[in-house]
Amino acid sequence: MTSPAAVFAYCRAGFEAEAGLDLARIAARAAIRLDVEAHPGAACVVARSPHVDVAAWDRACAAAPPVFARAIAIGGDAVALTAAPAAGARVDRVTPLVAAIETLAQQRSHAPPWRSVWLEYPDTNEGKALSPLARALAPRVEGELRARRALDERAPRRLRVFLADGQRAFVGTALAEHGDWPLGIPRLRMPRGAPSRSTLKLAEAFAAFLGDDETRLLRAGQRAVDLGAAPGGWTWQLVQRGLRVTAVDNGRLRGEVAGDPLVTHVRDDGLHWRPRRPVDWLVCDIVEQPLRIADLVAAWIADGAARRAIFNLKLPMKKRYDEVQRCEQRMAAVLRPTGAHWTLRLRQLYHDREEVTGYLARDRN
Repeated sequence: MTSPAAVFAYCRAGFEAEAGLDLARIAARAAIRLDVEAHPGAACVVARSPHVDVAAWDRACAAAPPVFARAIAIGGDAVALTAAPAAGARVDRVTPLVAAIETLAQQRSHAPPWRSVWLEYPDTNEGKALSPLARALAPRVEGELRARRALDERAPRRLRVFLADGQRAFVGTALAEHGDWPLGIPRLRMPRGAPSRSTLKLAEAFAAFLGDDETRLLRAGQRAVDLGAAPGGWTWQLVQRGLRVTAVDNGRLRGEVAGDPLVTHVRDDGLHWRPRRPVDWLVCDIVEQPLRIADLVAAWIADGAARRAIFNLKLPMKKRYDEVQRCEQRMAAVLRPTGAHWTLRLRQLYHDREEVTGYLARDRN
């Protein structure tokens, strides 16, 4: 079933053009015509189409997940929230929202029940000023939906309400998946014992890429290598899960990991060092040209030095999307001759800046 739609996505401020390219690529794969509006600094992208096949979009999104868009939802066009009230009356934003939700619910592809309802806003200073409004509206909208029995925590889709500003909102739905957080922002606290804030990047990467499989894929007793380890933020995350870590860096480790019995510090160049026997995990946060890191990580996986890897690609200031695609192609070129099957995911995480984080795993044939 198709219906007129707007697609809205959240991203890091400054990466609107790249998030727009994510939407355009998914739309092309789903054979959907999409007109994308990407305004610099907005931290969101809105695209419109006369018809969107939601099932086709979901399939295309699963086959080619977005890199820069933190979250994507499909619904109707903008809803006006501030019609002039009667004299002495308060502005009623709940009624137009609920009316828009009811209209959406009439479409089979968006029909309730929904797993939950999230009221969200852009991740900008201006957007954060909307957080009191979102907090005020959320329980009232949720109450209306519960009264209609429109919410069920087992439902596959989530209702997302995006406050573009105090006057307009977009209402849509999206599949509820792991690594999915309100505003696309994980709720992670800086651990007291970690030596650097970079530790949050790896914690988020585990949640985003592994989801419910984290405890199965990251187990105590496994062996890992951390390339470019100093001062030890990523090593700290691995040690907390009981992995034995070889931390490779000419710089020194700091804090708890420096003396941890699970850590072996090797003072060497992470771009050239290799282990004597295969390890379960490779993690790499070396500041280097993206293509060089792509070659490095792909080589570790291709020759069996590591089974799984999480790594960062530091992007150039211009043509960032092109650089990501070049890295994907380079890694495929390294892995394809081995005849192996692999999983590669690239995503700009909330704790990333001018970079994307990658997950590469060699699948069992």
